[in-house]
Amino acid sequence: MKKSLYIIMLAFVALVVTSCSTMKNTKGMQYSKLYEEQPVTLLIMPPINNTTNVEAKDLFFTSVSEPLAESGYYVIPPLMAMEIFRNESAYDAELFIDAPLGQFKEYFGADAVVFSRIESWKKVVTGINTKITYIVKSTTTNEVLFERTCNLTLDYTSNSTSGGLLGALINVAVAAIETAVTDHIEAARLANECIFKDIPVGKYHPRYMQDMEDEAQPKVISRNIKG
Repeated sequence: MKKSLYIIMLAFVALVVTSCSTMKNTKGMQYSKLYEEQPVTLLIMPPINNTTNVEAKDLFFTSVSEPLAESGYYVIPPLMAMEIFRNESAYDAELFIDAPLGQFKEYFGADAVVFSRIESWKKVVTGINTKITYIVKSTTTNEVLFERTCNLTLDYTSNSTSGGLLGALINVAVAAIETAVTDHIEAARLANECIFKDIPVGKYHPRYMQDMEDEAQPKVISRNIKG
C-alpha cells in the first residue's frame, strides 16, 4: 500500500513539474508593472552611446518613435524634445537613468521615459552590427516597466554562392561598398522594430489591455537580416 502511494505521489510531482515547465511566459507575467501603470504618454531620451561611433546617438534617436506610436502610445515629438534637452543641458541621458523621473512628468506630462543604451554599432565585413538595449521607466514610481536587448546584424552579402572563392570575395567587397554608402538609419530602424515588437500595446491600439495572455518573447534576442 505504501509503495503504491509513493508511486502515485511521484507521478503527481512529475505532472506538476511538467506542467510548470511547459507553461508559456505571457506578456502579463513578463511586463506586469507596465499593465499596472498603463502609461499613455512616452518621452524618448537621447540614447546613451557606449560606442566610438559618434553618429549612432542621433541615428537611433530619430527612429524610435515610429514603432512605439504604431503600438498605440502617444510619443512626445522627438525633435521638439531634443531641442528642449539641449536648451536645458539635459542631452546626456546618463545623468537621469538612475535618478528620480518626476520632473519629466511635470515638464512634459510623460507617464514613462524611454532610455536606450547603444553597446555596439560597427561595420563588419558582411554589413552592420548593432546591439542596443531599451529601458522604459515610470515617471511616477521609477520602476522599470519594459526592458529588452537586440543583437542585430544587417547583412548585405548575396545569398548566391556561385563563383567559388572569387564570388565570395566579390560579395564581401560589394557589402563593404554598400555599407559605406547606405544610411545606417536602416539598421537602427530594424533594431527598434525588433525590440518594441514585444511591448504590450498602448491606449490607442485596438487590442489595448487584451494582449496579456499573448506569449512574451525573450528579453534578449539576436537577428540576422539580409539587407
